[in-house]
Amino acid sequence: MAKKSKKQQQEEGAREAHPKKGGGGRRAGTPATVALTAAGVDFTVHSYDHDPAHPSYGEEAAEAMGVSPDRVFKTLVADVDGTLTVAVVPVSGSLDLKALAAAVGGKRAAMADPAHAERTTGYVRGGISPLGQRKKLPTVLDDSAGAHDTICVSAGRRGLEVELAPGDLAALTGAVLAPIGRG
Repeated sequence: MAKKSKKQQQEEGAREAHPKKGGGGRRAGTPATVALTAAGVDFTVHSYDHDPAHPSYGEEAAEAMGVSPDRVFKTLVADVDGTLTVAVVPVSGSLDLKALAAAVGGKRAAMADPAHAERTTGYVRGGISPLGQRKKLPTVLDDSAGAHDTICVSAGRRGLEVELAPGDLAALTGAVLAPIGRG
């Protein structure tokens, strides 16, 4: 059996990420994995069985993958002075809304209405990815991401994560790095 290239592995992972899309036997990935593949970024797809009863999507992902919660980042959508803004913070902590507002030059931030966040990003809560969103939103990545060679973020559905370099995530999303996480 021939060894597969990194690109072939990524494309297969992207196709497996969303089995209901695509045709002719080939399955398209989530918008997040499609965006990563199109950008030529190195990434790894991690899949696990999502338990709807688990109290925390991010902590569930960290446990299922056997990865430190400091390396698994959750994607939160907040309203900063009337503009939806994406915050990417470690699942081991919480979002500092004042720091998020300051990072984008705003005055006040509050968590966005979940239905509005889902409509705008094209993803469901617990599966919102900072990548491949319907509408490109201002994004802030907690600066603690820089302490890791790779981090994990949602790949666009519950039970699916992508692991990539924080610099690649920041470049693809146009993210500002700032200390927006607490804990």
